[in-house]
Amino acid sequence: MRRRAADFRRPVRRRFSYWIWVLLALSSVLGLVLFVLHHNQNEDRDEYHLLERNARLEHFAKESLNFTEEILSVKSFSRQLAQQMILAKAYVVIAKEHNNLHLAWQLSAKIRGCQLLLSKAAMTGEPVTLEEAEPIIKSLSSLIFKAQDIHYDIATTIVTMKSHIQALEERANAATVQSTVFGQIAAEGLPKSLHCLSVKLMSDWLKKPSLKALSDEKKNSQRLVDNNLYHFCIFSDNVVATSVVVNSTVSSADHPKQLVFHIVTDGVNYGAMQTWFLSNDFKGATIEVQNIEEFLWLNATYSPIVKQLLNPDSKTFYFGLYQDTNVEPKMRNPKFLFSLDLHGNVNGAVETCLEAFHRYYKYLNFSNTIISSKFDPQACAWAFGMNIFDLVAWRKANVTAKYHYWLEQNADGTLWKLGTLPPGLLSFYGLTEPLDRRWHVLGLGYDLNIDNRLIESAAVIHFNGNMKPWLKFAIGRYKPLWDKYINQSHQYLQDCATS
Repeated sequence: MRRRAADFRRPVRRRFSYWIWVLLALSSVLGLVLFVLHHNQNEDRDEYHLLERNARLEHFAKESLNFTEEILSVKSFSRQLAQQMILAKAYVVIAKEHNNLHLAWQLSAKIRGCQLLLSKAAMTGEPVTLEEAEPIIKSLSSLIFKAQDIHYDIATTIVTMKSHIQALEERANAATVQSTVFGQIAAEGLPKSLHCLSVKLMSDWLKKPSLKALSDEKKNSQRLVDNNLYHFCIFSDNVVATSVVVNSTVSSADHPKQLVFHIVTDGVNYGAMQTWFLSNDFKGATIEVQNIEEFLWLNATYSPIVKQLLNPDSKTFYFGLYQDTNVEPKMRNPKFLFSLDLHGNVNGAVETCLEAFHRYYKYLNFSNTIISSKFDPQACAWAFGMNIFDLVAWRKANVTAKYHYWLEQNADGTLWKLGTLPPGLLSFYGLTEPLDRRWHVLGLGYDLNIDNRLIESAAVIHFNGNMKPWLKFAIGRYKPLWDKYINQSHQYLQDCATS
């Protein structure tokens, strides 16, 4: 399940932190001036204090050194070196801006000296001594004063650093977008072992007519339409992921034979999915696999999204510039339960605004009056990855027509950006019953710090995010929750894992 959130607010807090840094740097300049003057005018008194300080440092060195405390201590030479290094780095940038490469080289050389001393202190566990720090402190102070004399005054520093902050901010934003894209590509990529499994299963589907005969026989089962049973719908193109969902559900059920799973996948994975679920037993649960490309009713006349995908501009909006125009567009990634009182509402879902930012204004364009006149920007959003639907209430409220209406309204992409959640938020507005958070615990694909007690009490855990459990960069502490529902003894899984 993917979520996209558009934040149009400027990063005020980040900018504020930058200016704090600049002010700290400027205050350090004044501090250094006072330090040098004080050192020159009160040499005798300083020598006494330095001897006393060295005695304390010698005693401190005999004990284990906490370098973090050392570099934060106002009495340590490490802190003075770190502060001077920050100022020197700023003046390196300014010197290069003014083409004073010699000064920039001198400052860089002293910065390297600071770094070596601090690295030595961190590695050896011994504080920086006066004999080590004094030459660098004096020479750096001299260079900083020299930079000021060459007209690198405070005003120039602020203006120059502001331009660099803006440039760095643009680079950071570009890097964030790039990392998101790369992370999404990695999350959607199929590992070789899973690809191997799908190939083997598809081969069986094509070679064994008995599997197709069994599939046709099961399509006529009355259990598929029995309203007295508990029905689950799963939309996925990942065989192992779907198997884990089914296996974990039947393993947790008191009466698994009362469960019916309707699995919807695409034409590429249909044969592999059929083979897997026809060849494995899931404690008597009924399992139906359907190919979304055989849904003849899902056409341009019925669904606005299919109609939009036939339009080249819409196809570019949804899938980018490099799509194969010879391939008929399909619903490429189809992502869309019990005796629970929904109080007349259509949809039961867990609200996500408790995570601080999931409110309607994050997903929808409230500058458009079509949105702002009908919806509360502070309304709480909810997770679209696991829902409980009352189909009777659905038909009564005519939710399908509402969903199609909003898709039509957003044909030009002005009401929201990509994603299935925004039209869902609009269609089920006022028709959603908030469920206890334990029904659906999210974040196992990106959040490293979910409380174990919350996971243990959850009805459903959701690996939403890019760190999927079947990928190498999955979050290690959550992976056992996934692995225990994989049939590791299956021959194909063993063959593909070792191939």
